[in-house]
Amino acid sequence: MPAHAPSTWPDRLTKRWTVPVGIGHASPVVVGPTTYVFARDGDQEVLRALEIGSGKELWRAAYGAPYEMNPAAKGHGKGPKSTPLVDRGRVFTLGIAGTVSAHDATSGKVLWRKTLAGPLAGQPAFGAATSPIAEGDHVIVFVGTTDKGALTAFDAASGKERWSWTGDGPAYATPVFATLGGTRQVITQSQKSIVSVAVGDGRLLWRLPFTTPYEQNSVTPLVVGDRVILSGTDQSTFAVRPQLTGTGWTAERVWEASTVPMYMSSPVALGETVFGFTHKQRGQLFSLDAATGKMLWTSPPRLGDNAAIVALGQTLLVLLTNGELMVVAGSGKGYHVERRYTVAETPTWAHPVPVAVGGSATSGVLIKDERQLTLWSWN
Repeated sequence: MPAHAPSTWPDRLTKRWTVPVGIGHASPVVVGPTTYVFARDGDQEVLRALEIGSGKELWRAAYGAPYEMNPAAKGHGKGPKSTPLVDRGRVFTLGIAGTVSAHDATSGKVLWRKTLAGPLAGQPAFGAATSPIAEGDHVIVFVGTTDKGALTAFDAASGKERWSWTGDGPAYATPVFATLGGTRQVITQSQKSIVSVAVGDGRLLWRLPFTTPYEQNSVTPLVVGDRVILSGTDQSTFAVRPQLTGTGWTAERVWEASTVPMYMSSPVALGETVFGFTHKQRGQLFSLDAATGKMLWTSPPRLGDNAAIVALGQTLLVLLTNGELMVVAGSGKGYHVERRYTVAETPTWAHPVPVAVGGSATSGVLIKDERQLTLWSWN
C-alpha cells in the first residue's frame, strides 16, 4: 500500500532504523518492500538493496570507481549524485564518473555495464548527476563529458545503443517524458541548452539556448499541461509552450517569474500550482500559478542552500540541507508549515522518500544524509 499523510502530524517522528550506506547524494528508490540506495564506500560505488521494514541488507553490488573531484565541488563530496532507476525487474545506475550499469533487482547480479571510452569518456565538470529514465524497452541516460555528450537510449535488457543525440554535453538535470503536440518526447537541460528529442529515434524536435554561470544547468524540467517550466541559477523561472507548426517545432515563452530563479532544487506541481525553492534571499520557498506565472506566496527567507521537495497527497515534504524536514501545506492560498522535524545531523541533499512499512498502515519517510539511510515513521 502507498504511504499516506496522517490526519494530524505528530510532535516528533520515530526512528525505526539507521544503516551506514556510504557517502553521496543519490536519493533512495522504493519498490514494494525493498529500497535501493547507491553510494560510495572508499574507491567503490555500491548499490544496496535493503528491506524497508528492518533495514536488513538483502544484497550489495560494488565496482571500483576511483574519482578525483573538481576543486570547486569538494563541498559536495565524491558522489554518486545520480538516483538509481528501477524498471521491469532491473536497477540502473549512473556513477559519478559516467559508468552506466544494469543489475537484476532481485539478486543484484550485473546484467551489463558501460564504461564509455573515446570522446565521450568522463563526466561533466562537477560529476555526473543526471538520473536514468525508462520507457518501454529503452533506458535513457545523458552520458558524456564537457562539450561532448550523448543523450542515449540503451536497450534495457542488453545495453546495446538504440539511438543517441550528440548535440551538446550533459548537464546535471534529469530528463523527463512528455507528450506534446501529439508527439512523445524527452525534454532535458543540456550543458548549454534546453532540448527535446523524439522518444522513438532521438531526433531533435526543438532547442532553446540556455546557459547559467559555470554551466551549472541543474533544474529538472516540470511539465504541467502543455507547458514546460524551467529555470537556472541567476535566470528567471519561466514556462514555454512547445508547438508543432507547418515549419516545425517552436517553444515560445508564455510567462516568466524573474524574482525566483532556481539553482539545484527542482519544482513540483499539485494540479496547476507549482512549488519551488529559489536560492535568492538565502533560500526561499515559493508558489506560483502554472498557467500565468502569477506569484501566489513566498516563505520567509534564509532557509538554506537547497531544498528537496516531494508531494505526499496535498502535502509537501521539504528537506533542507541542514537536516530539517518541513511539512508544508500544498496550497497556493498561503505558506503554512504544519510541522518541522530534525531528521539528520549531517547535510541532506537527496530527496526524502515516503514509504509504507511492511504493507501495514504504518507510514514513514526514508532520509539519506551524508553517510546513512534512516527510516522515520509518523504513526
